[in-house]
Amino acid sequence: MITKSIKHLFIACLVSCNIVAALTSCEDMLESDSTRQVFDPELSQKTDSIYYALGIMQAMQQLADHYVFQGEMRGELVDTTHYTDVNLRQLADFSATTANRYDSAYVYYRVINNCNYYIAHRDTTLRTGATYVTRNEYAAVKAIRAWAYMQLARVYGRVPFYTEPLTQISQIDDNQYPELTLSEIVDRLAPDLEQYSGLPVPDFGNTFPNQSFFVPSKLFIPVDVVLGDMYLESGNYDMAAKHYVVYLTQVASANHTAFAENYRRSLFRMLSGVDDTDLPTDYDMEKNNRIASQRWGQTIFLTTTTGYNDVISYIPLAPKSSQGTTTRVPMAYGYDLYSTSRQQVDEIQLTPSQAYIDLSQNTDFYYISRFSTASQTIVNTAQIGDFRYNGSVDETRQGDEETGTVTRRVNKYIMGNIYLYRNTTVLLHLAEAFNRLGMYDAAFAILKDGISRYLISGDAAYISENTRLLLQTTYPLLSTANMAKFEDANAYFGVHGHGAGYVRDYNGATYQPYLSPYQLDTVVAVKMADIAADFKVSVGATREDTINAVEDLLCDEYALEFAFEGTRFYDLCRLARHKNADPTYGSNFGSQWLARKFQLAGKTVTKDLTDPQNWYLPFK
Repeated sequence: MITKSIKHLFIACLVSCNIVAALTSCEDMLESDSTRQVFDPELSQKTDSIYYALGIMQAMQQLADHYVFQGEMRGELVDTTHYTDVNLRQLADFSATTANRYDSAYVYYRVINNCNYYIAHRDTTLRTGATYVTRNEYAAVKAIRAWAYMQLARVYGRVPFYTEPLTQISQIDDNQYPELTLSEIVDRLAPDLEQYSGLPVPDFGNTFPNQSFFVPSKLFIPVDVVLGDMYLESGNYDMAAKHYVVYLTQVASANHTAFAENYRRSLFRMLSGVDDTDLPTDYDMEKNNRIASQRWGQTIFLTTTTGYNDVISYIPLAPKSSQGTTTRVPMAYGYDLYSTSRQQVDEIQLTPSQAYIDLSQNTDFYYISRFSTASQTIVNTAQIGDFRYNGSVDETRQGDEETGTVTRRVNKYIMGNIYLYRNTTVLLHLAEAFNRLGMYDAAFAILKDGISRYLISGDAAYISENTRLLLQTTYPLLSTANMAKFEDANAYFGVHGHGAGYVRDYNGATYQPYLSPYQLDTVVAVKMADIAADFKVSVGATREDTINAVEDLLCDEYALEFAFEGTRFYDLCRLARHKNADPTYGSNFGSQWLARKFQLAGKTVTKDLTDPQNWYLPFK
């Protein structure tokens, strides 16, 4: 129940429902051009909701920094410096108290209460002809509310739950709201969301009333993405996979389903940060200039509605404080977006950790040899690392090449946006669900070859007959009806190819088994050896051992792909829960695995992370 000690939190949310969503600066980037006074706004007209949606988006802006710092500081991919703000330092070593700037449940409840108000008051019977005009936006608001509750549970473990809009003090005094875990929240909200599966988000014509630069359709989260994550978090892998498949086949736009990341760049050295002298002597510039990784850092975060781009949902922040809510995240990583002169700052608070650097540098890169012929393509391996590092981090070297210092600034936030979901998120989460369903070959395929007809044709020898059947029936990515969505010749890129080069086994329109050295048996065997050495467990070659090893490959992929974006600690906790539920290495192996990850990274924490209760912030 809600105690007196947190009653003030709900009083604050009560107030926000009536006025915070309405009273904004006349220069606010989310300002509505409506002349209507929006106290207790009417939601009975077809066009009213666009103005109220702006209020929900403003509430999302208030939680943006909390989302990133709560999720990233408590992972092992960033290090603090002597410039680091004390609030960030406390998050990093798990000593944060309720006095911490970034420990605030209120920012999430503010979103929830705005959503509750909309859901309670929106007229869902409005129609244009036979079309219910509010259905998509109504579903989208429910999805945002579910996401906010899911995030609260990730941060705090057990949280007060309510679905009525708080508009009077008596609602707080007269009710005892239950405190629910993440799984219990899923049980409450998922059944209702199911009726909206398959619906796209509203786009309001992709223009808000004030002609803002951002894309309205990307301010919402598709219902199936939220449902997929809710089920994945609670260990219902079958339902998670099914909703990710619905998103990929029914909701994602045509330029997203391919996930081609069709990046081209002819000058290898400009992208990679690798000097020509470091390249293998048989590296072929011309043949490798279409590898997916080669422009990952430049275009992965585009928020346009055309062309290949990866962003599903993001929180746009104002370009300057006079125009609305700004963000502290870029400054922490070394960029002052609001400076009129020099954007780079020397007082960098957060820097890529050595664990992240080592993972990137120790990742093999695969390339086409210049000794390839018309009849035989040769793919070799180079020890030059994963190129997503170079797309995420700007390095400046001072002094001697050998003894000088290196300054590293993370550039993922130079647009001032906070990214919640990318299409790659859905792909990797689907791989995670497939793996735990025993389809570890399908999970590896998402890393290696991408979604393509080759997975069911028999050419990809590592795909089992059972998996081929499931990909056409139970999880129909490659059914007869859906096959065409993944037929683009440029689409066959596995996620690992975003940074590791030519990992796939096809060349042009031809699939060549074992073309690349990046193979399931080989890679899994290496990971099994690492697990045995790092986590002190006996690893064999059973189905369960393989599932655990592929899960650790996915853990590495999450780091390479999503480092610094605010998801790392939640990925670690979710994978640890999967491992705890699997008896292969013991009932508490996941918790020990998570704690060991921090030890291996050399990160000092003040809490015993083998106890899941210490994964959560104190509720404020």
